[in-house]
Amino acid sequence: MDRSAGPSGREGPHAFVTDLEHPELTTEDEHHLGRVLRLRPGDPLTLSDGRGAWRAARFGSPPEIDGEVVEVPAPSPPITIAFALVKGERPEWTVQKLTELGVDVIRPFIASRSVVRWTDEKMERSTERWRHIAREASMQSRRCRLPEVHPPCTFAAVAALDGAALAERDGAPLDLAHPVVLVGPEGGWADEERALSLPEVRLGPQVLRAETAAIAAGALLAAQRLGGPGHAS
Repeated sequence: MDRSAGPSGREGPHAFVTDLEHPELTTEDEHHLGRVLRLRPGDPLTLSDGRGAWRAARFGSPPEIDGEVVEVPAPSPPITIAFALVKGERPEWTVQKLTELGVDVIRPFIASRSVVRWTDEKMERSTERWRHIAREASMQSRRCRLPEVHPPCTFAAVAALDGAALAERDGAPLDLAHPVVLVGPEGGWADEERALSLPEVRLGPQVLRAETAAIAAGALLAAQRLGGPGHAS
């Protein structure tokens, strides 16, 4: 097994700690591992610092170190998915699935035709919630790097990112030349957004819901990145 690729899942559950040399589980994680997953003291698990390093350990309070620290190469190029905010719990689902797919940066934004208009307080609460969801999804998917989950921003902010492209049905085939994909609202891009003349990339022949398009973009880019020198996350 190539341990530099990250935990396989055969080593037990996965959790995050601040310090791999002196690991301590949060109260929430310790409860989840012991009460929900039924780990007993001494059972194997893996720990990560969320920045690319991990090691084998044994469950306990605190956990017992059971292996050397392994550094996982950073994936290249980093993948960013920016998606227009939609109603309800769909942003949470989108963040969860993008994390599982290995997307590195997740950037919600408000488009001209976005129906959602949130207060600063709701944006702050939602961002905290999304980051919590991303952390849980990273534990489930055995990631060694937590994704960057940004608070909601403007379309102009994500359009200015290097390598940015608009997801559009009539665009060019999606590839890693544009590792930053902007997914618009279900109402489509407004004229002022198109006026920036960003490259357009297609995700397939079907018309997708906004959250499905974001997941499709992440999956397509992650699949193309697989096999490279830094494919693990």
